[in-house]
Amino acid sequence: MNFTQNSKGKYDGYCIIKSLEKKITSKGAPYLSMRLSDSDGDIDAKWWDYHEEPGTRFNVFDFVKVRGDYVIFSNEKQFRVDMMRPVRDDDDVRIEDYVPSAVLPGEMMYDEIEKIVIDFRNEEIKKLVMVILQDHREKLIYWPAAKALHHAVRGGLLMHTLTMLRLADSVCSIYTYINYEILCAGVILHDIAKIYEISSSETGIPGDYTAPGNLIGHLVLGAMEIDRVGRELGISADTLMLLEHMLISHHGIPEYGAAKYPMTIEAQALSMLDDFDAKLYEFRTAVFRTEPGEFTEKMKMLDGRQLYNHGRSNDGDVDLTVDDN
Repeated sequence: MNFTQNSKGKYDGYCIIKSLEKKITSKGAPYLSMRLSDSDGDIDAKWWDYHEEPGTRFNVFDFVKVRGDYVIFSNEKQFRVDMMRPVRDDDDVRIEDYVPSAVLPGEMMYDEIEKIVIDFRNEEIKKLVMVILQDHREKLIYWPAAKALHHAVRGGLLMHTLTMLRLADSVCSIYTYINYEILCAGVILHDIAKIYEISSSETGIPGDYTAPGNLIGHLVLGAMEIDRVGRELGISADTLMLLEHMLISHHGIPEYGAAKYPMTIEAQALSMLDDFDAKLYEFRTAVFRTEPGEFTEKMKMLDGRQLYNHGRSNDGDVDLTVDDN
């Protein structure tokens, strides 16, 4: 944990409450059993003789400042909390520095995506996509793209979307018969319903699947959102059909959750771009955690393959730098 020792010998630091349980000792005294997490890792923590008061009520995923000591319990390092409070504005800390996050701030990625929509020439598609984007802006800024696997980080949903939009721009410059605006609309909306499928707090740490996520899933939930908003805006049935088809088919095959196979050029392109970005993200994450000359563990998402780190990759994250020109 990235905690620093203060002048009184105590340790101070900022972290996320990853798990929390209120318990009672054998002598009847209340305490909190927690798992605290920051950019350096996790640690078990205990707050003994804890009494819940208005300023000391906490929940999982709260961003907090703690003070206490390290102790050894059952041969394991543990943190004994003396004080804990929510992070304040005057602490001048960024949550992105304490949880796994996208390479760019959510606000910056959102603005870049919105600029692309503003330039759409098809007024129906522009209006529909803009309304759905703006309706969900607050959550999109920090929402993860998955519970696990690809882009399961703070702002991961927008990172995945923006990367795919950059890919779509390049693809459409080569395959000029693809309708650029339909493809971009599909890219922006294809995972929009993950904000209904997966729970999260403002930390951007993914939680469990929701009831709608388990029972319906983001493909169908997204298509339902397009249909609802589109009808309210008076969007033509043909435009809604094309976009809804892209969402319910973007996983490619029924085995992966698609309700239909992609049956338009743009739907097929969307499915391929989605798979391309997701798989490369998993490749990068796994390979960069492995020493050069070594193989990764078997990757379930990648058909059990073991990936090889040849040590010649560019050292850095995906470049999502916004072009202001």
